[in-house]
Amino acid sequence: MNITIMIPTYNERENLQKLINSIYSVCKSNNIKPEFIIVDDNSPDGTGELAEQLKNKYKKKFRMHIIHRKERGRGTAGIAGFKLAIQLKNKYIIEMDADFSHDPKYIPDFIKAIKKYDVVIGSRYVGFGRIEKRSFVRNVVSFFANIYIRAMLGMKIRDMSSGYKCYRKEVLESIDFSKIKSKGYSIGAEMLYIIKKKGFTLYEIPIVFRNRRAGKSKAGIGETLRYLWTILIIRLRSW
Repeated sequence: MNITIMIPTYNERENLQKLINSIYSVCKSNNIKPEFIIVDDNSPDGTGELAEQLKNKYKKKFRMHIIHRKERGRGTAGIAGFKLAIQLKNKYIIEMDADFSHDPKYIPDFIKAIKKYDVVIGSRYVGFGRIEKRSFVRNVVSFFANIYIRAMLGMKIRDMSSGYKCYRKEVLESIDFSKIKSKGYSIGAEMLYIIKKKGFTLYEIPIVFRNRRAGKSKAGIGETLRYLWTILIIRLRSW
């Protein structure tokens, strides 16, 4: 089976090659052929340059597509990656972070579930899902932020802020990305809201979310506040 794996990056040079190797190992063991899309937001640490080197190094094993962007933002990076994914032949698209917070070992679980549902979400709040080695304060903020998002958007999904998902290609094809309001991390929740309104099926599988292996987190208090504000705007505009 061929799948597309879309990974937005910003200053992930320390993680990228190890992550690509880990994904490829998991996929190879499960008869899955990955095709990568790396969307780099002009990383000062040379992540984009490394991605080009890996593309050449691994060209006999798998295909890699590199998008180099001048602008920055998780939302617009995701849109750029999804637009390219739609052009490829693979009917399943996985999006995940580059910092190892999303363990590649769950990829087979996504593929199994996506055969029955239109979108599969890697959830920290169902089954054995949890967040490992994170401060109590950050866990509390994440938990109540999800309650707020679910209430504002009228969604039953437990983990609305997960960035680890698998989509059927036709789901992404149905979205008018020019109407997406989110520029940052809120794009995940906004897309789920749009997808649900279109009548597609959503399903959560449990994952263990871990802290990044290397580098610094990009999600600070400022980004969190922008996230929550964007959700409010999305809700108000839908009334």
